[in-house]
Amino acid sequence: MCGLAGEISFRDRPNVNAVEKMLSTLSSRGPDDEGLYVQGNVCLGHRRLKIIDLSNHANQPMVDATLGLTIIFNGCIYNYKSFIGKLESLGYHFFSRSDTEVVLKAYAHWREDCLEQFNGMFAFVIYDHMREDVFVARDRLGVKPLYYFNHSERFCFASTLPALLKHPNCERELDPVSLNYYLSFRAVTQHKTPFKSIKKLAPGHWMKVAANGEIKRQQYWSLQNRLSHSQYPENKGREQFVDYSEKDWTDRLHQALLKSVERRLEADVPVGVLLSGGLDSSLIVGLLHELGQKDIHTFSIGFDAVAQDQGDEFEYSDLIANKFNTTHFKIFAKPHTLLNSLSSCVEAMSEPMVSHDVIGFYLLSKKVSEHVKVVQSGQGADEVFAGYHWYPPMVEASQENAAQAYANAYFSYQHHELKELLHPDWVEEDHALNMVSQYFSQGFHKNPDSSAIEQTLMLDTEVMLVDDPVKRVDNMTMAFGIEARVPFLDHELVEMANQIPYQLKLKGGGKYLLKQVARRIIPHEVIDRPKDYFPVPGLQNMQGPYLEMAKEVFSQREAQQRGIFNMGRIQQMLNQPNDFKGRFGSKLWQATLLELWLQLQLKPA
Repeated sequence: MCGLAGEISFRDRPNVNAVEKMLSTLSSRGPDDEGLYVQGNVCLGHRRLKIIDLSNHANQPMVDATLGLTIIFNGCIYNYKSFIGKLESLGYHFFSRSDTEVVLKAYAHWREDCLEQFNGMFAFVIYDHMREDVFVARDRLGVKPLYYFNHSERFCFASTLPALLKHPNCERELDPVSLNYYLSFRAVTQHKTPFKSIKKLAPGHWMKVAANGEIKRQQYWSLQNRLSHSQYPENKGREQFVDYSEKDWTDRLHQALLKSVERRLEADVPVGVLLSGGLDSSLIVGLLHELGQKDIHTFSIGFDAVAQDQGDEFEYSDLIANKFNTTHFKIFAKPHTLLNSLSSCVEAMSEPMVSHDVIGFYLLSKKVSEHVKVVQSGQGADEVFAGYHWYPPMVEASQENAAQAYANAYFSYQHHELKELLHPDWVEEDHALNMVSQYFSQGFHKNPDSSAIEQTLMLDTEVMLVDDPVKRVDNMTMAFGIEARVPFLDHELVEMANQIPYQLKLKGGGKYLLKQVARRIIPHEVIDRPKDYFPVPGLQNMQGPYLEMAKEVFSQREAQQRGIFNMGRIQQMLNQPNDFKGRFGSKLWQATLLELWLQLQLKPA
């Protein structure tokens, strides 16, 4: 895993100093090496974290003069070794043993079709010396990020939005639609960002940028399309599994999970586990043990309790660590540590991330970086296997009211509440609801036999998961040079899980089938415990120093001049924070985080 930055200029030489400045911002993503390639109108920059092929032969930008290609790559192709012999038999010669070179030569041979063959997480850019065009691609489920802006003179990109903001030609005008997304959906989704001019390459997409500035984009994968018979005639959908019993599904899922976890051991350095004490991370530890892994390094974090809110899950993480005899590290974050680290954590966010566990990941990653460079993490299981509380209400929803039912169950703010929170100039039409409605509409059109709950599970896997939990773990681990791998988001596992009848997912309070696999491997106390979210009581309650922090944020001149919020409403929230708690935590924290993030990202260089 690494950091990318670059520029393609359409009129003159690229701004090398600007690319170097972006690379400097990405130093934590790649602390082991830095490289720059400048040729004609192209400048490609790379920060390397050494995980596979630790030699200098795998440094980037990687140039293959024979093929006339140069690549910068972020991520890991788990099945890269399977390509080496095949490509060598086709006449290609390797000078490294890295997955980066495999991507380069696979692109030389299959061009964009190579993406269909990769199993992994990736964002990469390849410059074709002869054609003078640039090929850019992102993995199917968006585990690896890529931000860009484009105008008549240049195309610029980077692994993080804060890095891209360092470019002098990056425009900083805020996008009201995106801010409404953030407050409703708790994430800015798909290709959007908080800024009008900055976009994300959507998951499962590639683009080609020509020397004259012409851009071609194409989607190569989506979960909705994989279910569609019309687009994939060979796919018989759920019909081929009509005779599957519960045990058949459990056996199949068990084997798929083992395969996914094993793939994510591919590294030339040790691999640890972020162990929250919940079902998902505990199951990963159990699967690794089943695969014969010894001396597994596991890491947990806890906080002080506030009022009735428990601040740690050590009872359960200790249980797993003891059962599987892991080398276990527990971090207890004192209140002053959390508070003192909050600004640095927010500054490390590519976009505002409201979930309380983000500071937990940040502090945990700091400790993890002292021991390992690679960890496996449990993100994605709740979305893929139906573990959240808003799924049961969607079972009864019709195609006609599915979008509104989802909004009622999931959104932090409904549209009428945004009118109370925001200054009138920043209140848009209900774009978040429109986005959800469009997703459902397209899904029902492609797959007319699918239900609202099935569309909801796909929506959360393709959209919410990408721009909320996955982004959180990537940003916070990479803030300390750690590569996080998410076995529940192996695309083959996700496609298989999409075929499982939703009844087997929702049964018994959710994640039923995953729990059935877990019962073969981990203690029942972890499986049958009450479901909770990663506890950070200080941010859930916004009391004491956290409330004072919020007051300080909104007292700043920038907050007043920006004029996003109805300050009368903000004052009410500051006066009575306990009156503004929603299903997903403090609404005051959500507003405070947005303003604090803007202050940190838009401060003068």
